[in-house]
Amino acid sequence: MHSKKAGKNRSYLTRGGELRSTRGSGDDDDVIIVGAGVAGAALAYTLGKEGYKVRVIERDLTEPDRIVGELLQPGGYLNLIELGLEDCLEEIDAQRIFGYALFKDGKSTKLSYPLEKFHSDVSGRSFHNGRFIQRMREKAATLPNVKLEQGTVTSLLEDEGTIGGVQLKTKSGEVVKAFAPLTIVCDGCFSNLRRSLCRPQVDVPSCFVGLVLENCELPYPNHGHVILADPSPILFYPISSTEVRCLVDIPGKKLPSLANGEMAKYLKTIVAPQVPPEVHDAFVNAIEKGNIRTMPNRSMPAAPVPTRGALLMGDAFNMRHPLTGGGMTVALSDIVVLRDLLKPLNNFTDKDSVSKYLESFYTLRKPVASTINTLADALYKVFCASPDEAMMAMREACFDYVSLGGACSTGPVALLAGLNPSPLCLVLHFFAVAIYGVGRLLVPLPSPKRVWIGVRLLMGASGIIFPIIKAEGVRQMFFPASFRSYHRAPPKKGSQ
Repeated sequence: MHSKKAGKNRSYLTRGGELRSTRGSGDDDDVIIVGAGVAGAALAYTLGKEGYKVRVIERDLTEPDRIVGELLQPGGYLNLIELGLEDCLEEIDAQRIFGYALFKDGKSTKLSYPLEKFHSDVSGRSFHNGRFIQRMREKAATLPNVKLEQGTVTSLLEDEGTIGGVQLKTKSGEVVKAFAPLTIVCDGCFSNLRRSLCRPQVDVPSCFVGLVLENCELPYPNHGHVILADPSPILFYPISSTEVRCLVDIPGKKLPSLANGEMAKYLKTIVAPQVPPEVHDAFVNAIEKGNIRTMPNRSMPAAPVPTRGALLMGDAFNMRHPLTGGGMTVALSDIVVLRDLLKPLNNFTDKDSVSKYLESFYTLRKPVASTINTLADALYKVFCASPDEAMMAMREACFDYVSLGGACSTGPVALLAGLNPSPLCLVLHFFAVAIYGVGRLLVPLPSPKRVWIGVRLLMGASGIIFPIIKAEGVRQMFFPASFRSYHRAPPKKGSQ
């Protein structure tokens, strides 16, 4: 087994991309990472920099072309700095994002990130997802102890409850095995390996329809735009100096057909009249160009099954509605938590003690992950149109509450930005919105009907947030220090 120190002194990377089987040489790699998306590539560089010998197996090393994972919140950018990866946003025409603009019924309000206490470089960033991933892959591959290779991992190698590596099909079609004392699965939202490492409860509340608008000016430059449309939100944000991404949310799993023109008709007749006039023509032009993409929006609470020799990370492990652009922030925060946990370990030979120690990862990640997850899923439900008067009153109250400015604006935006990972603060603001909505119904004179709408509004708000909190874990969210794993010390040197 290589120590971290040995890993730093030897050159292991073969840049030619040829597969080298590790069958029979179990001491070759310290870590196998499955997948080289945002989580996998960032993790490979992070662990490589710590001196571990890392082998990354990715199904397709060409530049990805996706319609999500394009907006990084300021909290995620701070994590990127912490990991030494902020230069991966250079030379990809990434755009700075300073906050959000919210639109409803012809009104708009600007919500700025509370960045006053940070260095002037700190803000959100938006970009082409594939360009960002390629930059991180390239940076990881510059480390001599990190090897990236193309191959499809077909299964985890399990023996008596312990994962010892993976079986993969190489680029040339050969089936081989790779061994390492720690395997980290980061194979994304479509993961076929997660079932043995967690209890997946995947929900698909809606789908995104993606378009790229060219050479159009957004009403608020360098801001994300959220339109509270009917039936559900529409997003606009820049992804380069000349391109704006539009994501149209369509509730449910069934979409209008792309092939027979139903989708184009839906976008032109239902959606186009609801977009800001500044982008209307560019939106219609993008529909007529025909490059319409779709993607199901998944939500999946983290429900790990602690397993010796393996960890699950990224979208393979935990997903939330992408409305708030929080996925990359959670993934990068998780990597910072894991890196700091692994620092005291010299190697991973004693899988029992290492596995027990790493259980604390699932608790330590909770404040950031659960805040962003709960906000994303709750906000999506509030922002969708509803036939229920009480829920429409909640939606209206939310827009007007953040429009008040001061703490009513900076508080929720700090949560959204990943700058204040406080579940308690999130719950307080959520119910402040609900109470604000009820208060407005009762002024100047409460009628029985308005009182009843107010009661239903509070019940509806509770019905939105409490099931999400329950899925995240009440004790883990609000009282993580009450878990023994939160305080778990690293294994003694002799037991590694």
